[in-house]
Amino acid sequence: MCSSLHSPRKRLSTECQFYEGNRHRISPIQAFKFGTRVAITESVSRIRRVIPVSVKKFTRNSACLALTILAVAIGSFAQSSALPAKSEGHPASGSNDVKTTSKPAADADPLSYTIGVEDELGISVWHEADLSTNAVVRPDGMITLPLLNDVKVIGMTPRELQDILTVKLKDYVKEPQVTVIVRQIHSRRVYLMGEVVRPGTYALNNSKTVLQLLAEAGGPGTYAKVGGIYVIRQQNGNRTRLPFHYKKAMSGKKMSEDIVLQPGDMVVVP
Repeated sequence: MCSSLHSPRKRLSTECQFYEGNRHRISPIQAFKFGTRVAITESVSRIRRVIPVSVKKFTRNSACLALTILAVAIGSFAQSSALPAKSEGHPASGSNDVKTTSKPAADADPLSYTIGVEDELGISVWHEADLSTNAVVRPDGMITLPLLNDVKVIGMTPRELQDILTVKLKDYVKEPQVTVIVRQIHSRRVYLMGEVVRPGTYALNNSKTVLQLLAEAGGPGTYAKVGGIYVIRQQNGNRTRLPFHYKKAMSGKKMSEDIVLQPGDMVVVP
């Protein structure tokens, strides 16, 4: 193909030599583009020998325009071919149409977790959408459900509440299948007061010690008396004061020195 080029078409001679010497490195699309340019140049050269100058100029311009359009079309085709095909019926991972459902609280074990005040529960009755609902435990330990009205739930595990609701709904639904999950835990809290960076109320959704709570709060303040830290705990209706040995706990020699917190504990840093 390149041997057919003569001296009037010097602009392609250098490219021809490059393509001849690098034939094994050239992609099919590059070879097709170059071949098209050669064919158009050959055609324009033949036409210039037999038609007037004005027509030659028109033909040359038309040929250049055609070559430009062809190059753009080939480039667009190559880009579209490189894009991965979208699978039909499955939305893209970043699509706004993808809907997410609420998940149960990760630490709310249905066999051991006890439901508390302000916990948000998700109650689902299979094939009974009107009976399925979300409910927040009131300060009196009750929730309100369709048909059943007020039901006491505080102190129960999700599995125990599930069994009780199954029995109660048998008067209204044939073979009810009930599922109870804890969507949000709000009843397990501890309180941090005194000379700390960020005093306040902290969630206790999993096991947490006094040192971990202090770290979460930014640590003791500049003027804190770490030797006098203590924990106030409600036990059997009575308030108990538990001394906390900060330096011993920090040494890590005895894990028992780092008190494991319980819901309702109040840590005081004087």
